[in-house]
Amino acid sequence: MLRLSTSPRAVLATLCVTVTVSYGALYYAFAVLGPSVSEREGWSLTAMTAGFSAASLVSGIVAIPIGRRIQDHGPRAVMTVGGVLGTIALVGLAAAPNLPMFIVAMALTGVAAGGLFYPPAFATLTHWAGADRVRAITSLTLVAGIASTIFAPLVTLLDDRIEWRWTYLVLAGIVLVITVPLHYIYLNRPWVPAVSTDGAATDRTITRSRQFRMIAIGGFALTLASFASLIALIPLLKEHGFSAESAAWVLGIGGAGQVVGRVFYPALTRRLPIAARTALIAAFLTLPLWLFAAVSDSFAVLIAISIVAGLGRGLFTLVGATIVTEIWGPERYASVNGVLTVPLSLAAAFGPFAGAAAADLLGSYASAFALLGGLATVGAVMLTAGLRTKA
Repeated sequence: MLRLSTSPRAVLATLCVTVTVSYGALYYAFAVLGPSVSEREGWSLTAMTAGFSAASLVSGIVAIPIGRRIQDHGPRAVMTVGGVLGTIALVGLAAAPNLPMFIVAMALTGVAAGGLFYPPAFATLTHWAGADRVRAITSLTLVAGIASTIFAPLVTLLDDRIEWRWTYLVLAGIVLVITVPLHYIYLNRPWVPAVSTDGAATDRTITRSRQFRMIAIGGFALTLASFASLIALIPLLKEHGFSAESAAWVLGIGGAGQVVGRVFYPALTRRLPIAARTALIAAFLTLPLWLFAAVSDSFAVLIAISIVAGLGRGLFTLVGATIVTEIWGPERYASVNGVLTVPLSLAAAFGPFAGAAAADLLGSYASAFALLGGLATVGAVMLTAGLRTKA
């Protein structure tokens, strides 16, 4: 009888495929289809985008019970069910007769994302990859990082040929056929749940500690500033006379910086302790915000700043993936990281609105970037101090 490999390498390959597909179908597809849906159905794009942000909030909220479930029983059931829910949610989007039902289906994509995106995958690799966990997590982010590169043109092509409802149905089929069987078959290695011992920290003592709160607040501030700046960058540059095409190049080149940053993260883990490493990465996130606030007239300088910002975003993703393990150990990663995911998801959800709101309040996007730079600086100090604080 043929036995399928469930080695750590097979698990990594599985997650590289399924996480890429999940982000492409449940996250990036809306960026392409949202305007098309709004135009054809007459639904408010603002309301639809609010529903999309609500899905991020839902994803963060369900991260806590999902993390506990994975820590106790492993990822197989959670991620398999995530694939099923993702399929149902995409079918719901395709069949939505009106805007309220579309938003309900969008919220369900948030539940599915909680079982399909990076957090459960990181928990799986942290547990099963052992000492090679940093390399495995880095590899996953490098592959899944091209989800938008794959799915944006694919979704655009499908929308042009068969329109948005059938496009969502095709995506539902892709999620069902790829994620459900792969998770069920390959996420089947033995799982040893964490067991409390005398003197060992429990999930509750960790998440209620001063150190955890400082790390969570610092991470929230940095994530909020980072997501807000992504959405606000093109309006900032257009506000200062750059063409839409030039502004898009400045934004897009940051993606290359993310890939480069992730490639070098394992080397940083070998050379710098977690606090020093995080401080350096936080500087990569913070400094570009201040520089963008100054708005150079040089296109080359703006490209360079965007690359640095991309480096920071790529590296910060991996800091978030490994920080729990490095501070509290891998045994309680799934549960503790599930709690840490909540403030980061809140920041990711509110970030797109924060940049625009700051610009409206302060009168310009340059002033908004200065405010975001200040927020990121506070977050960097808080996060670094938290890493140096004893629980």
